[in-house]
Amino acid sequence: MFRRRRREQPEQAADQAPAAPQRESGPWDADEPHPGTDRIDLGGLRVPNHPDFDIRLASVGDQHVGVVVLHEESTLQVQALAAPKTMGLWDEVKTKIASQAKTLQEVEGPFGAELTGEVTNQGETRPVRYLGIDGPRWFLLAVVSGKAAVDEQAAAELLTFVRDVVVVRGDEPMAREEPIPLRRPNDQAAETSESAAFNPFRRGPEISEIR
Repeated sequence: MFRRRRREQPEQAADQAPAAPQRESGPWDADEPHPGTDRIDLGGLRVPNHPDFDIRLASVGDQHVGVVVLHEESTLQVQALAAPKTMGLWDEVKTKIASQAKTLQEVEGPFGAELTGEVTNQGETRPVRYLGIDGPRWFLLAVVSGKAAVDEQAAAELLTFVRDVVVVRGDEPMAREEPIPLRRPNDQAAETSESAAFNPFRRGPEISEIR
């Protein structure tokens, strides 16, 4: 389980009061006004520090590429990718996913169009939901599997988690669909390595727990 991120010091909050959010919920861009809730700082993502969730980093080689959230009989995977300035990625990614899993159907969800159905990976078939959110120069993919993929009540807490994620894109040039670098809490610098091409159906990344 990740350690708690320290809140801002009282004198800092007093010197600069945060602007009110212009939207009701996220995911948020780091440069836009957003609620100052308790989050875990992972570099490219700041995720809610939920006491009932087991939150882990997913890695490919030496690069941390996503976050995995375990809760009861459900799993949430979140990955942030770099996107072009002039267009989002979800329509393209959605088409790519649907072409590889013919059992998925497009439906309207809380974040717009999403894909839902069942996928088989390494001989195991599980219900799944793919949700995509386009932001300014970033794209956030959230994959819900297990009970929460078919049970709205079980999904509620995981969707609330997604709504409170903050994406820190940064100003550095990045290739299209390159994973936005993540790091373990309290690391001063993000770890770097060659980025892996996006493929939601390949063998899963390594999952590491941090205590």
